[in-house]
Amino acid sequence: MDFWPEFLASSWGREFVAGGFGGIAGIISGYPLDTLRIRLQQPNSGSAFSILRRVMAGEGPAALYRGMGAPLASVTFQNAMVFQTYAILSRAFDSSASASDPPSYKGVVLGGVGTGAIQSIMLSPVELVKIRLQLQNVSHANLREAAASHKGPVSVAKSILKTEGIKGIYRGFVITVLRDAPAHGVYFWTYEYMREQFHPGCRKNGQENLRTMLTAGGLAGVASWLCCYPLDVVKTRLQAQTPSSSSPLKYKGILDCFRRSVKEEGYCVLWRGLGTAVARAFVVNGAVFAAYEIALRCLFNNGSIQTENTI
Repeated sequence: MDFWPEFLASSWGREFVAGGFGGIAGIISGYPLDTLRIRLQQPNSGSAFSILRRVMAGEGPAALYRGMGAPLASVTFQNAMVFQTYAILSRAFDSSASASDPPSYKGVVLGGVGTGAIQSIMLSPVELVKIRLQLQNVSHANLREAAASHKGPVSVAKSILKTEGIKGIYRGFVITVLRDAPAHGVYFWTYEYMREQFHPGCRKNGQENLRTMLTAGGLAGVASWLCCYPLDVVKTRLQAQTPSSSSPLKYKGILDCFRRSVKEEGYCVLWRGLGTAVARAFVVNGAVFAAYEIALRCLFNNGSIQTENTI
């Protein structure tokens, strides 16, 4: 009965809970754009507006949120672990910083890289299930046949485990690590650097305003996607594959997927859907960091938000 009061009384417990609030805000605010991004990355997908029109006409608005249960169910824990792991690693890589000072930018980058690699263990299966659900009704016969009976993330996960085993549920794990490790280094560095530029001294006193949180968080998301987007296209295509007895997997691995995609569709395929991803990244990560920072201040200050009032 005393678990939650004791948990929230600890510094890392409050950071964990604040990270969870940030993750929930990010998922809800950006999921429709994420669905468009996933569909844009498939061969012969068309433009974002044409996909949106087809989805709205043929599947209804709810299709834009299809598969959200998988990331939403895990995002509280996942995002909480990301922020908590980053807080630990950023200081572990910068032992010279005192407890009252923020970690150096070197510690921020290295902590972010380590965080991205570690969180891939949880994220890779979640994104696999999410991608399979998001592509459930696209016009690819083999994908439609494989996913026709799936009603939600649990159904998809059970099907993958039954037909492909543990190896199947972790399809795309290596490319997820290659994408997320450097991207998280860029992500946290950009946020820390930009918030300090917008509001000098805020890294130490924590007195930045909401506009700074939203803008710095949004720019951090944009920067992280720009540095890893081609890897994300390859990851999506690898994880969208559904093995069957009638047809083998189209791509044999990361390099094969990269070569065949470029050969068939040109180098521009590696940046397909970037506009949608960047727009989503700004909205989502602005919401993530704002929710995280505000929740953290509420928890540390017993409900009072110690930020400047200006927006």
